[in-house]
Amino acid sequence: MEFSELLSALALKVRNQKDAIETEEATKNAFIMPFISTILGYDVFDPLEVVPEFTADVGVKRGEKVDYAIMREGEVQILIECKKSTEPLKIEHASQLFRYFAVTNARIAVLTNGQVYQFYTDLDSPNRMDDKPFLLLDLLNIDDSLLPELRKLTKGVFDLDSIISSAEELKYIGQIKRTIAAQFTDPHDEWIRFFTTRVYDGAFTQKVREQFTSLVAKATKQFLNDQVNSRLKTALGGSNFSPAVSDESADALDSLPVAQADLNRDTELETTLEELEGYQIVKAIACSEVKPHHVTHRDAKSYFAILLDDNNRKPIARLHFNSKKQKYIGLFDANKNETRHPIETLDDIYLHALEIRTAVKTLLA
Repeated sequence: MEFSELLSALALKVRNQKDAIETEEATKNAFIMPFISTILGYDVFDPLEVVPEFTADVGVKRGEKVDYAIMREGEVQILIECKKSTEPLKIEHASQLFRYFAVTNARIAVLTNGQVYQFYTDLDSPNRMDDKPFLLLDLLNIDDSLLPELRKLTKGVFDLDSIISSAEELKYIGQIKRTIAAQFTDPHDEWIRFFTTRVYDGAFTQKVREQFTSLVAKATKQFLNDQVNSRLKTALGGSNFSPAVSDESADALDSLPVAQADLNRDTELETTLEELEGYQIVKAIACSEVKPHHVTHRDAKSYFAILLDDNNRKPIARLHFNSKKQKYIGLFDANKNETRHPIETLDDIYLHALEIRTAVKTLLA
């Protein structure tokens, strides 16, 4: 599986099992050890690579332990401190990391609850762990732009110098992006004033502030809509996709009908964004076996078909997304018998990557 697919599979596990995990030890076993082994590529059962309950005497603090130390050539490279999945991460949780960072050769420290991974280094003062992470990975909200940097920490391509050199930029870009995201959901007065004073010539009174609070919120939502629609249009190859989104529907973009007649053989059908996104995932998986233009789709009243060479007799998969209670992906065996598999989110499609690729291979044979 590709690096992004492995992350998606682990993210799905976290999403499905998080509520059932009640202790730190269970969090380690269910989420963090798979992250170390599957994502970073280190053997959690080889003490030459991963040392659990790593101990290093620190001043008067004797016998304190860090949950995991990742080793390379006999030297500590990454320290990992774990908390249970139900506990939000706080810098106060990283006391052992601060102390151990100063007395080992580690340049990377990780604080995690199995869902969120905060990566730290020593940008502010040499051999002293920073107060703020340079990289923040949330498995339930993965920022794809971070994946190339995360990959540098994996066993196969470990590149500490490269990630340290880009850490400062990552740190500030990440903080700026999170600040912007916060303004889109709960804009601060400074944010509202910034835009208001650029489009309104009068005084910024309390009444004006109240008026422009809603206007700024609507404008930012419409801007996000425009960006999503532009990216989707590009993904569809510059098609005629041009949904009209009202202010009132901006919060419900996922259920927006797609008004694109050439996607449908029956003009009464409604193809949803979710179906198109599911199609793009299946297509991306199938393209390991066939060129992208061979993977096509047709909508029908009861399902959304994904086909090889636009041939109804060559089905790769079907998306059964019409029911509000349960969604399914239909997959086919060698005799073209369909089996429906329930899915909760689009990420679940990645769990069936092998069957999708096998279906394509069978159709090509």
